Amino acid sequence: MAAQNKRPRPASATDDMLKLHRRTMVLDGRVYTVLTLRPGSDFRFATNRFHETWHVLSDWRGSRALARLLWGLSYQRRPGTLVVIDPAHLDPNPFDAAPSDPIVLVPSDLTVFTQAAATALRRRLPLRDKSQGTVRFQTFGLRPAVAKVDAWRSRPEAWNAYRWQPPTGWARIERVGGMLAIFGSSSQMRGWATSLATLGSHVHYDMDYLYLDEQADGEVQIFRQYRRKVNIARQARTEVLSRSGAQSPHGIEPHIWAHGATVRRRRYPTRDEKRTATD
Repeated sequence: MAAQNKRPRPASATDDMLKLHRRTMVLDGRVYTVLTLRPGSDFRFATNRFHETWHVLSDWRGSRALARLLWGLSYQRRPGTLVVIDPAHLDPNPFDAAPSDPIVLVPSDLTVFTQAAATALRRRLPLRDKSQGTVRFQTFGLRPAVAKVDAWRSRPEAWNAYRWQPPTGWARIERVGGMLAIFGSSSQMRGWATSLATLGSHVHYDMDYLYLDEQADGEVQIFRQYRRKVNIARQARTEVLSRSGAQSPHGIEPHIWAHGATVRRRRYPTRDEKRTATD
């Protein structure tokens, strides 16, 4: 890792270097190096729990950024290193606009992250203090790794000859101390990164997804119109709650989902809907 003190610039989703802010924190009696996206990074994420699964939600650019975060983190050697996606880069979820939890990426073979540490970190978010420097995540190896996977996928005979080697270590995705924590070994993180780097290449119904681990209860899901869906959900939630007279009544989500279709037609009508409206 190399530190610099330069003015932040917007990050690209396709560069081979990702710049992050670095802070040293003491949480639950342990020293942590906490890395975060810089304010100029225009990457957006959301989280939710649905069908007994934790989801990280984003768009094409977000999946590439997440791939590079995981890839770079997998090569860190300093115990206590974490990557945090804090509220500055979070949206409410794109279905019912419920608030999203901050996301923390934890290298499970390097860093101990307890419930108490997570709670202490969550209380400090959003981070407003000045960072202690800039860290460069070198991700040059990600492209060759993706190219290698694409090469055997493109040859029919490769499917028969390929022998999948499961990643070593363990993975866990759970809500800890008010944060969505994604724990993975270095090999797990590199495997996720190579898949996330091409997520969206085969979109189905304008959506693609990746199970981080079926037993670990986690999934990354991306949408072609992610930001539009967030805007629709926000408006639908505002209108439904204003009618109900409550801030967030239990069981309101189905009403928001249903009203979202009305908001979508009003704000982003299809050509046929426009024609019907003028007839």
